[in-house]
Amino acid sequence: MWVFVVVLLVALMIPITAILLESPLGRSVARRLEGQGDGGGSGSGAGMRQLEQRVDALETDLEDLSRSIAGMREELQFVQRLLEDPGKKKRPS
Repeated sequence: MWVFVVVLLVALMIPITAILLESPLGRSVARRLEGQGDGGGSGSGAGMRQLEQRVDALETDLEDLSRSIAGMREELQFVQRLLEDPGKKKRPS
């Protein structure tokens, strides 16, 4: 009988645990535990490390956007040249 009760409790704890872990409360606890694992909590070293990572990510995104804008600028100039003098590209008859 006790084995049945233990199996039943374990079987009921699995969905309850899943529901708690997917809740906002479970996510906040997970974030807090991740922060403690990075270097001892909310010290200035861990905060600076996170800030440096964010700055690096933003710099990378900025470089990508700059390259994209430069490519769009070249494409726009090409299209403008085509639209300014379309007769220049016609074949001689």
